[in-house]
Amino acid sequence: MQSGREQQIDSPDAGAMRTESMRELIAVFLRLGLTAFGGPAAHVSMMEDEFVTRRRWLSRQDFLDILGAANLIPGPNSTEMAIHIGFRRAGLHGFAIGGACFILPAVVIVMMVSWVYVQYGTLPQAAGMLHGIKPVIMIIILQALWKLGRLALKDWYLVVVAAASIVLNLWGVNEIVVLAVAGILVLFARGVSTRAIRNTTPALVIGALPLGVWTSASAASGVAVPASLSALFLFFLKVGGVLFGSGYVLLAFIRADLVERWHWLTEAQLLDAIAIGQITPGPLFTSATFIGYILAGPWGAAVATTGIFLPAFIYVALSIPLLPRLRKSARFAAALDGINAGSLALMAVVSWRLGYAAMADWMSIAIACATAVLLIRYRVNSTWLVIGGGLVGLLFVR
Repeated sequence: MQSGREQQIDSPDAGAMRTESMRELIAVFLRLGLTAFGGPAAHVSMMEDEFVTRRRWLSRQDFLDILGAANLIPGPNSTEMAIHIGFRRAGLHGFAIGGACFILPAVVIVMMVSWVYVQYGTLPQAAGMLHGIKPVIMIIILQALWKLGRLALKDWYLVVVAAASIVLNLWGVNEIVVLAVAGILVLFARGVSTRAIRNTTPALVIGALPLGVWTSASAASGVAVPASLSALFLFFLKVGGVLFGSGYVLLAFIRADLVERWHWLTEAQLLDAIAIGQITPGPLFTSATFIGYILAGPWGAAVATTGIFLPAFIYVALSIPLLPRLRKSARFAAALDGINAGSLALMAVVSWRLGYAAMADWMSIAIACATAVLLIRYRVNSTWLVIGGGLVGLLFVR
């Protein structure tokens, strides 16, 4: 005879609730994937608004810990955030759904644009839409920075660490190095023993090693590789497995190998890949989808996309069991607090650099002011604000 709890779990109502929860998860990540313009900082900000402020699926501290973990592993950070959040919400099913549904809309859009590009040799004109979206994204980022910063910068030395991280990044120091330094500084500030610091430091910086190894190996190889589906997959798999920092670093890898060494692409095609990443939602890594399509059609797009995003799922799967243990450890909790402060500092630098382009004229400033009122005073969902900004840009920018 079943217990009351077993009867409750196996009841039709429980099954219907699980189905409804999965539908909600699919819908929200597909919607984010369709409207997540503006790069990783904007994507993270939209996720904070959606999953912490509105739906309360995560506490702000949990969100910060996931952000810190995503910044410490290679790959597209916003996609890794989506995978983490999906797992937190619905276990293994959510793990797959969160990442796939966040990526899928951008991949489909990029494939459609790629078809137009291959057929006609030009890109759809979307300057007006982007002009209206950029100021909306800036306000969303600033609001998320304010809310996350109030929790993350809870001690004076975390404020100092964040300020130091901004300075280091502005000086051109690599993002992963900035995060490692931030974690180590907080270990010192909290009086963690020298031995503990020695034991923790390698864990903070070892992630940078694959990037150096791959860069050196790539530079040493001058041998042309024939363009094929397998070579395309392996190239993007290696890039997805070692690439830290901004998605724009991806373009440096592409230029070095696919343009200069192997001559698969022209400089003009590389510039078009950059433009595709900017006019479409989702991670800039979908530039790989565009490149795969123009090199080998739909199968090339599928192979390149799979190769560059697959490592993100693997890394997140490996990091998921470590997060609770890290937070319970005094030394890693201190390091994670430093990494969180460094992550917010990197977001602030990105916001500052994008601000010049976003606030380009009176219309951009007006859109930003209207967005601030609607978002802060009336709590309008950021998705609708992005859509509204894009429509205003299409109507009024020529």
